[in-house]
Amino acid sequence: MLPQCSWFVFLCSFYGQMWAEAQDALVDLLQEEFPEVQPRAQKDRLHIFQTLATFYLKYLQIMHSLEAVYDQIVHPQKRRVVRHVLEGVMGRLLELKSEMVELEHSDFHYFDDMLQDLKMTPSDVEVPIPRYFVREQMHVLKDREKLLGHVLAQGGHIDQEKVRGRMPLEEAVQLLQVSERARQGRLRARLMKEIRDQEGRSFGPRALDPDVAATRIQKVWLGYSQRKRTINQRLEELMFLGMVKAARRSRLHAQHVEDARRTVQDQHEAEYQQALVAIKESVRSVDGPDFRQTLQEQIRQWFLECRHATGKFPDFPSAEDGGSAAIFAQKTPEQVRDSPCFFQPDFFQNHFRCFL
Repeated sequence: MLPQCSWFVFLCSFYGQMWAEAQDALVDLLQEEFPEVQPRAQKDRLHIFQTLATFYLKYLQIMHSLEAVYDQIVHPQKRRVVRHVLEGVMGRLLELKSEMVELEHSDFHYFDDMLQDLKMTPSDVEVPIPRYFVREQMHVLKDREKLLGHVLAQGGHIDQEKVRGRMPLEEAVQLLQVSERARQGRLRARLMKEIRDQEGRSFGPRALDPDVAATRIQKVWLGYSQRKRTINQRLEELMFLGMVKAARRSRLHAQHVEDARRTVQDQHEAEYQQALVAIKESVRSVDGPDFRQTLQEQIRQWFLECRHATGKFPDFPSAEDGGSAAIFAQKTPEQVRDSPCFFQPDFFQNHFRCFL
């Protein structure tokens, strides 16, 4: 088994490769959906539906990959790029779904033939709820649950102490399982008692021969013991082959690694937000004076060149027009052409080089 750090490095490269493959598939799909040469419009309803369904299934495959990448990748900047693409893919899925519903006049569609062509299983057609929907709204859900518990406690529907100290999920599930097994046991015992009472009333009391009774007991016990022995032998064989133990260990380790990566995601996100604030403050305190001086010199140069071109100083932009920011705003070629300083090469070169 690989160490923890090796698992993280392996998963980083794995999800990076998955992201690259999903991106390549998305580029190919966009070229297929929006070709440079537009094909002739189709009038066959079945052909149009198959085309839309094919695009829908391919986008759904890409969504599965991107959702897994976004759930497990730990870099904050990469996660923002992946989420932007993922939301675009989900939006396109909704558009295709709407077009298919409008075409078929039904919310239910059948993709049996296309699933075979695309080598997909019926489970691949299910649209998953992105895991980050719940994760990012977890604090909202917890606050809502606390508010609901407080309101119910104020109304006397539940005990306030139970609201303050919630039972853990595993303990609650175990308690429900024990209660359900006890309920089923009571029902089974009651049913068997009724059956025995009916048989007793129908046939009357009847003594079973001791040899027959012993034979039946032996048959039941031998069958139970043999089944138990067979299960143990099968389990020992699987454990000897390294299948059961390794599979269980792999599942547990994979779940542990996924939870650890989500914890690292939260840590990196917090560090990223702190770095944004620190860099902004650093730029404002260190580079701010230099930026201010550079902008003042450029504004002064703009005034001088406009006076040289027109013979008078131009009007400074008003606050409604944006003030000095309007001088550095990007302008269209028509706005540049109408500018009084348009014929000054140096001014045009310095301030409107983006239009060259």
